[in-house]
Amino acid sequence: MIRISTIFIAICMVLLAASLGFVLYSVAGISGSESAIVALAALTCLILYNAVSMRLRDRSDVGGQIADLSRGTADLARQVAEFGRRLAAVEGRVASANSTGADRMQGMAGEISELGGLVRQLAASVAHHEDLLAAAPAVQPVAAPRDDVLQRVAPAPTVVVAPPPRPAAPPEVSRSQTQLIGAIKQAIDENRLDIYLQPMVTLPQRKVRYYEAVTRLRDERDQVLAAEDFIEAAEAGGLIGRIDHMVMLRCVQVLRRLMIRSKDVGVFCNVSAATLSDPAHFTQCLDFLEANRALAPSFVLEFKQATFRNLGPTESENLAALAQRGYRFSIDHVSDLRLEPRELADRGVRFIKVPAALLLDAKQIASTDIHPSDLSDLLGRYGIDLIAERIEGERSVVDLLDYDVRFGQGFLFAPPRPLRPEGASATAEAPQTNPQDLNGASTSAPVSSPAAPPRATGSAALARRALGPN
Repeated sequence: MIRISTIFIAICMVLLAASLGFVLYSVAGISGSESAIVALAALTCLILYNAVSMRLRDRSDVGGQIADLSRGTADLARQVAEFGRRLAAVEGRVASANSTGADRMQGMAGEISELGGLVRQLAASVAHHEDLLAAAPAVQPVAAPRDDVLQRVAPAPTVVVAPPPRPAAPPEVSRSQTQLIGAIKQAIDENRLDIYLQPMVTLPQRKVRYYEAVTRLRDERDQVLAAEDFIEAAEAGGLIGRIDHMVMLRCVQVLRRLMIRSKDVGVFCNVSAATLSDPAHFTQCLDFLEANRALAPSFVLEFKQATFRNLGPTESENLAALAQRGYRFSIDHVSDLRLEPRELADRGVRFIKVPAALLLDAKQIASTDIHPSDLSDLLGRYGIDLIAERIEGERSVVDLLDYDVRFGQGFLFAPPRPLRPEGASATAEAPQTNPQDLNGASTSAPVSSPAAPPRATGSAALARRALGPN
């Protein structure tokens, strides 16, 4: 397309040539034909001059553009060369990393092969020792962990004496339940609530890493009642909140004593669902835990699996309040392996206790979506540690090592033991020991009179004292 400037220049040249011819014709007196020839010659000269000047100007512009293009090409060539150099360096690093990784993988494969051989040798050795123990049993005492905190006292023999038969009448049952709750309340008011500790150890090193606080209640005759003997009655009487608060207080005291010796220790404290749903008691517990937030990384709150499966709006809100304060949760009383690790991790769960018998049960393979041997890896992806509890024999430990279980708990390692008093000496003389402990561990038991009659324990004992003599 012709530019406007070109058209304007052409018009100007025509006007100049025509003006020149008109001046020659009118002023100089030259004829019209000669004036036209002169005007045409002037127009031709102007056209040639304009063409030559435009060509020179275009050549200068093209030369500048070519120079700019040459400089750009040189810069691009330098950038390509730099990129090639960097690419070569990256390829060299990748090749070196691949060779190093291959060497490490070969080394790891060799180590894993050696570990597999050692585990097989250990399994064969354990099986041989168990065969020898079965042929000629010999009890070897096992020292209780942390003797400066735990007291070697075995529980008294459990002999349940059934009350005389009575006619089954609903009013009598209601009255016995009410008085049983009263007896439990009296025991709580008189501070006869004891804490027993059972260690949780690392596998296979068996180094004590955590302790679980187990609650025991003593009546006025110092008979020890296990938690399952009084928890249901305490929940029915609305006393479980007071018990949980007292247990939290004792657990924090125990944790402070343990952390004097080692910072790498933790305590598991059981909390009931009733406390989680009771606004008054939960507020009291929350205020106490808020005042001890510094211990939150080592203080684990433990709930039943049924509690997490039946959380309501109030329980979920209270659980979130505990998680916001840095406290971690554990789940016990696991009855099946239908777990949702992502949901549990989002709620603050960091530990799950599964009975060893449940993990090793072949029936679980058909009833769950994941093989029990892969459960530890699955939970580990979400920051949850699997703890195998109720371990009774060495063969179970060998089988659990194949499942990559990191922690274990059970009577094989140590039974629950009562705490030493605050001022007791760690080297105090221990009471008489019972060399035939069920778990092969040397435990101690109080010395009783030979003529002492057997005593009833559990809810039956509380019921008899609540009802009075027959």
